[in-house]
Amino acid sequence: MIKAVDLFCGAGGLTHGLQKAGINVVAGYDIEASCRYAYEKNNRAVFLQKSVTDITVEEFEHYYQGAEVRVLAGCAPCQPFSSYNKKSKEENEKDERWNLLKVFGNHVATVRPEIVTMENVPRLVNQRVFNEFVDELIELGYSISFKVVYCPDYGMPQSRSRLVLLASRLGEIKLIEPTHSKQSHVTLKEAIGHLPSVNAGEVHPDDRLHRAARMSPLNMARIKASRPGGTWQDWPEELVANCHKKSSGSSYSAVYGRMSWDKVGSTITTQCIGFGNGRFGHPEQNRAITLREAALLQSFPDDYDFWPQGVKFEMRPVAKMIGNAVPVRLGEIVGESILKHLREIDKKSA
Repeated sequence: MIKAVDLFCGAGGLTHGLQKAGINVVAGYDIEASCRYAYEKNNRAVFLQKSVTDITVEEFEHYYQGAEVRVLAGCAPCQPFSSYNKKSKEENEKDERWNLLKVFGNHVATVRPEIVTMENVPRLVNQRVFNEFVDELIELGYSISFKVVYCPDYGMPQSRSRLVLLASRLGEIKLIEPTHSKQSHVTLKEAIGHLPSVNAGEVHPDDRLHRAARMSPLNMARIKASRPGGTWQDWPEELVANCHKKSSGSSYSAVYGRMSWDKVGSTITTQCIGFGNGRFGHPEQNRAITLREAALLQSFPDDYDFWPQGVKFEMRPVAKMIGNAVPVRLGEIVGESILKHLREIDKKSA
């Protein structure tokens, strides 16, 4: 019997993917109370609102009870390591989130689960805290593999790259080979092209999540002047923002951009519902992508529910949940890799 616990579980992207692969995730921990509804509504697991620094060994023993193989999974908050982060190294190392990977390592050392998996931004691989984490796992007797994954190579319709680590006390383990070639990458059209049209500031009557943020008259003029795959450099002079006219802002060509139907979507962030926050413009409709479109680009199912009925809907918390999530498909790939590893171990011991 396999049982998994998901640390930093958020709205459940990793948990949902692991469960799709066939791994029994029994519990998820996160400090964000807003994630409880989405996590428990869509997954067969309990949500525990608690900092990972406060989890006791007794809790792990409770949730792993009866398991032959224990999986500890987690995606520590990546903001200190993200390429979007402009803070200095000194400022980042004062950020308490910097040490959460160390906390994760401490739990591994205490619990000694058979399988460990971690996902984060690619830049983490060059950080001392990651090297220390890997060294600790090796000292604990784990076989380790890690790689930077280009998500479209595994069927995710966005240009996201992520660092994925797998570790096992049972033997060698690695991520399965890519499932998609460059020619078979899932395009934006394939991912969201089936959704009905909505206007900026509107919500579709059949799906609360298929709603687009309002746009100012200026931004409406800008998106109307934009072409798929183009930049703000295509606009008439009077529409260009003052900051982009300076040499320091001229390199930010992706902001205020439309995506293209025949390419993968942009990397989804917590700011993805704003036209000016990246290449988040719809290829045809004059608006930024909706929450549902963002969720689909994160490979959540069409019916994944993020917000309780009867509670006033707020776009920003939902966008934050979606942007912070591990793509469901990536979680599924990790789960398939773990199960393949366990089958190989069984064959060797038979």
